[in-house]
Amino acid sequence: MTTGPVQMLVLAFDTPNFRGEIIEELTRLREHDVIRLVDALAVQKDADGSLVALRWSDLSVEEAEGLGATIGALLGLGFAGDEGMQAGAIAGAQAGADGHLIDDDELWDVADSIEPGNAAALVLIEHVWAIPLRDAIARAGGVPVDDAWIHPLDLIEAGLVAADELAPA
Repeated sequence: MTTGPVQMLVLAFDTPNFRGEIIEELTRLREHDVIRLVDALAVQKDADGSLVALRWSDLSVEEAEGLGATIGALLGLGFAGDEGMQAGAIAGAQAGADGHLIDDDELWDVADSIEPGNAAALVLIEHVWAIPLRDAIARAGGVPVDDAWIHPLDLIEAGLVAADELAPA
């Protein structure tokens, strides 16, 4: 399985106003092969403290196990060398056995971190559109050195964008 760059989004909603727009946009991006939803977890805590959770992944269980093993191996390698790589691969594959890479424990961690009436989400997005670009860069002998998303407030501060241009429609 060829994997494109993966981004993790952590989102907070102090006053959730969910009307289905986020899911509609994720669906549109998926249908146009712009992204693949590796895994997502959204948690909303009602005023009384009760929880509503949504999980979503485009991965099959086999893909989740494979990607989990790869991520686990890389983390294990970084922490404990070759021995850690083996242990990390096994743990990562086991973590993906339910078809999700975001562990069930994260649901409770997210739920504990938000106030009643708020919501939060963890989203792993694979940028499918970037695979051909990444491959072209590699064929030309290039390697990624760094990457970063520029926060919209930084664009305003630098004078590149007016604040009203970033206001939601």
